[in-house]
Amino acid sequence: MMETITLGGGCFWCTEAVFVDVKGITNVESGYSNGHVVRPTYEQVCTGDTGHNEVVKLVFDPAQISLREILEIFFVIHDPTTLNRQGNDSGTQYRSGIYYATPEQAAVAQAVIEEMRGSGVYGSAVVTEVTPLANYSVAEDYHQDFFARNPHQGYCMAVAAPKVAKFRKTFARLSKP
Repeated sequence: MMETITLGGGCFWCTEAVFVDVKGITNVESGYSNGHVVRPTYEQVCTGDTGHNEVVKLVFDPAQISLREILEIFFVIHDPTTLNRQGNDSGTQYRSGIYYATPEQAAVAQAVIEEMRGSGVYGSAVVTEVTPLANYSVAEDYHQDFFARNPHQGYCMAVAAPKVAKFRKTFARLSKP
């Protein structure tokens, strides 16, 4: 039985680029969630006025990868301590968020965050929001598989590629062959 979890960790091009490479994840879709405009455009989301976050919706097989493992990857590839910012990208559309489909997923997410807070792994407070998925819509076609189709684009080379490399080094056992 497949599960779905939706994550916001900055620009969806970068987050998608990592998760398409993870064993047990069968589909990765870039989209917008948890805002107040129905089916916003990229241009609308970029204004910061829609309340939406750039997210990736992941379909995964829990027999191959656990939600905990997915969240461990998520917290390594982005900074969960910066409010509405990832690197040079700023605005509410770049906030750190876990948008769950079930109460069980919410419990796992909260447990992982509490463990991180207790471990002192971050020097600052974790500001990742954990809330039910709401008002999700798929991003425009040109955002799907953006890194795979544009690996030499400047942003991809400077931001996405290092995240993919970090994932592959840190989680080699979870990387697709």
